[in-house]
Amino acid sequence: MANQPQPTPSRHWKHKFACAFRGLKAGIRGHSSFSVHFFAAMAVLLGAACLDCQPIEWAILCLCITLVIGFELANSTIEILVRCLPEEERPRFYPALDAGAGTVLFVSFGASVIGILVLLPKILVPAG
Repeated sequence: MANQPQPTPSRHWKHKFACAFRGLKAGIRGHSSFSVHFFAAMAVLLGAACLDCQPIEWAILCLCITLVIGFELANSTIEILVRCLPEEERPRFYPALDAGAGTVLFVSFGASVIGILVLLPKILVPAG
């Protein structure tokens, strides 16, 4: 019975949210790709506002932004964990780092295509 994991103590919602925000901060801090994604997201949102997007278009664009940032956070999690390993152990985990980066690239590319499909017709055919 000694090998069974001990149950984790129950935490209050306030503590859970504090941990989540601390994790968000840790995931964002020190990762240059977050600044690129942040400025791209701001440009998309500004463009959507200037081009008078409809609610469904806003929802699609915000979903794409959320997915890219979410996968970037997951990739940051992998990077943080690998940095905790001894230097000699890290090379075994490089494929995981590459897969995480590839996932962010894939989702970012898809989000870019969707953004173009939503915004480009509004740029090419101005409302009149």
